[in-house]
Amino acid sequence: MDVLAALDKAKTQWYHFSTIVIAGLGFFTDACDLFCISTITRLLGRIYYYDPTSANPGTLPPNVSAALNGVALCGTLCGQLFFGWMGDRLGRKKVYGYTLLLMILTSIASALSFGRTAKAVMTTLCFFRFWLGFGIGGDYPLSATIMSEYANKKTRGAFIAAVFAMQGFGILTGATLSIILSAIFMHYLPRPPFDVDPVQSTPDQADYVWRIIFALGAVPAALTFHYRMKMPETARYTALVAHNNKRAAIDMARVLQVDLTGIVDVNPMLHREFEYGLFSKDFAKKHGLQLLGTTSTWFLLDIAFYSQNLFQKDVFSAVGWLPAAATMSALEELFRVSRAQALIALFSTVPGYWFTVAFVDILGRWKIQLSGFFFMTLFMFILTFSYNDLRGTPCETNPLQLCGGNHILFIILYALTFFFANFGPNVTTFIVPAELFPARLRSTCHGISAAAGKAGAILGAFGFLYAAQGQHEGEPEPGYSQGIGLKNTFLVLSLINVLGFFMTFLVPETKGRSLEELSGENNNASFSGVFPEDLVKHASPAH
Repeated sequence: MDVLAALDKAKTQWYHFSTIVIAGLGFFTDACDLFCISTITRLLGRIYYYDPTSANPGTLPPNVSAALNGVALCGTLCGQLFFGWMGDRLGRKKVYGYTLLLMILTSIASALSFGRTAKAVMTTLCFFRFWLGFGIGGDYPLSATIMSEYANKKTRGAFIAAVFAMQGFGILTGATLSIILSAIFMHYLPRPPFDVDPVQSTPDQADYVWRIIFALGAVPAALTFHYRMKMPETARYTALVAHNNKRAAIDMARVLQVDLTGIVDVNPMLHREFEYGLFSKDFAKKHGLQLLGTTSTWFLLDIAFYSQNLFQKDVFSAVGWLPAAATMSALEELFRVSRAQALIALFSTVPGYWFTVAFVDILGRWKIQLSGFFFMTLFMFILTFSYNDLRGTPCETNPLQLCGGNHILFIILYALTFFFANFGPNVTTFIVPAELFPARLRSTCHGISAAAGKAGAILGAFGFLYAAQGQHEGEPEPGYSQGIGLKNTFLVLSLINVLGFFMTFLVPETKGRSLEELSGENNNASFSGVFPEDLVKHASPAH
């Protein structure tokens, strides 16, 4: 326990920052791969599902669109449960590199989705995106657990948040890549709008664009694979789970920059009665409500967060930020959708993440999460009850355009919901499960909490894809039935955020407390005995 206490008091060092980069680039890749699908679904519809007898550009059928949006989330849920469990069974380090390898291979495979028909391409793309999600899922519990177990208690929240904040840069980069590629292809392959020439509006080379976007997602992951494989096991896993004190001291010497290689091993007296399992009465008594709090808040948050990301393009169209699809070529539509999403990411999503990094160890996780749910609810309610006034009404001269309203204010309020999702529960729900639970169950419990979140994301992706469709005849996209409309969708999401606000009261504050104090391992430790003081004091600084 002395070595772990020293880790809690250690000054911030270069190794902490390198770990943030190594773990964070995994989340950078996660975001590029998961969220880029929302920028290219319209392009895929034009390429593979154009009907010459229709007056509208091609769109993905509802079942195909739902599959593409949801299959990666299903894979992520499975990966979170599986790799979370494996991280506690085999150790964080042993499985950490394999999640990244799986992400690299499946990103490339997604880009190479093969077949001569639309059905074949979409089927293979869904297959590879499931396994891409499976690898991404492993990144959640392992990255959070590794960062929490390396960090000192004063800056632990900021370090874990910084890893997750790389997701914001991933969302921004994915949109930026789409902007750059579509601009390049438009420059060399100019095409007329769909309403001028339906066939020529989508060049054959447009098929390369979405494939290049998927393939480039593998690059940041590949850059960090070597460094992940070289990372040592965390001292907390080695000491508290593997019961190898000497190995823990040697590994932590790399983090603490202290030479402890001369230390002799101490055979601990194990207290097996305290090593309760996940389904035991002891766990239910000590951590049951905490697990309910972390799973429920993450579940509710992701319903709102992922559904908002996936129907962003519908919001942009609803307020006139995007012209009617028929007035654009395929690549111009991709360019405009990506540009709108990049602006939302740049001015709300990314700042929200880094506000949490800056303030999470000052304000605490609980206050940030509670205030985040509160403001998400507030802005959603404003959007709901001021929807028609802010959006405007179809112009008499051109029903495809909107007259009146305040579109800028609408987008600002919409962007603020993303800001407070990230300066709020989207980050804190990731941090807290990595701090509350015992070392031998930490990765598993984080995986369960994250999987609950992805269950919410799946519900949001499938449910609100249909629900957000217009209420009146002619408003839904081709192939969709009438939904409840964006206004009522905002109302439902507001009520979901209210539930998240109240479920936050089940989650304790973890700021400034050691992991062993939070989990009870400082009192009910799984081993007794410490490193002899006469050996530790002879340790010399590493050179």
